Amino acid sequence: MGQDLYQASAEAKAMFDAANGILGFDIVDTMFNGSAEDLTQTSVTQPAIYIHSVALAAVTEIEGEMVAGHSLGEFSALAAAGVLDYADGLKLVSIRANAMQKACDAAPSTMAAIIGLENDIVEQICAEIDDIVVPANYNSPGQIVISGSISGIDAAVAQAKAAGAKLAKILSVNGAFHSPLMQPAAQELEAGIRAAAFNVPRVPVYQNVTAVAETDPARIQDNLVAQLTAPVRWTQTVEQMITDGAERFVELGPGNVLQGLIKRINRKTVREGKQTI
Repeated sequence: MGQDLYQASAEAKAMFDAANGILGFDIVDTMFNGSAEDLTQTSVTQPAIYIHSVALAAVTEIEGEMVAGHSLGEFSALAAAGVLDYADGLKLVSIRANAMQKACDAAPSTMAAIIGLENDIVEQICAEIDDIVVPANYNSPGQIVISGSISGIDAAVAQAKAAGAKLAKILSVNGAFHSPLMQPAAQELEAGIRAAAFNVPRVPVYQNVTAVAETDPARIQDNLVAQLTAPVRWTQTVEQMITDGAERFVELGPGNVLQGLIKRINRKTVREGKQTI
């Protein structure tokens, strides 16, 4: 993961190598040589994605007019916009990953993908269940991920199928991300966020919680704290960016999932493939 970038760019290599000292373990070796089990540990996965994404943004010659990131990707977007420096962002991502894992261990929970139902129907299903179940990711029209307790998700999946969902499937995750069950993690992350230096962004940042352009560092901090327990409004974010003039989206990071989501959100938008080095 990221090895080609590491070998091709001295700037990227320096960023990767610096991460080892910041995190206190050799994450670069794990990224390049680790097993699938190693790479899927939350304490590795989240920092690794951040390192790769921010390094790629640093060495790719793209002058964006606005930025956004999906869930964890919001930290990469903030670094790319100059709100956070690379090291502070990585420290916060590490705190976030470990805090989320502790919250997962404390309250067994899960998530499920619901495809083929309108937002309001999924929201109503969640509201009517007598347990913690909430919309977690508004990924694209007709595609929502819900999050909550295991029993609550089981009930919601059954109701979604009864309501005519094309797909209602429990995901292979061990936590209810972007739900009230992440409140302990949000409290732990908040201390790190308040202690970090947040700068005025070079370009507007469209945050998951509000789905609108944010430029005030204090508001950006507040939204970043709220993100762990609030839904990722990706559909609304992309729609607002298009309304504000976005005509081309460039995805920087390990994968091209967001390109697929953007295509489903607005097929008329001009898209450019993921940048690779």
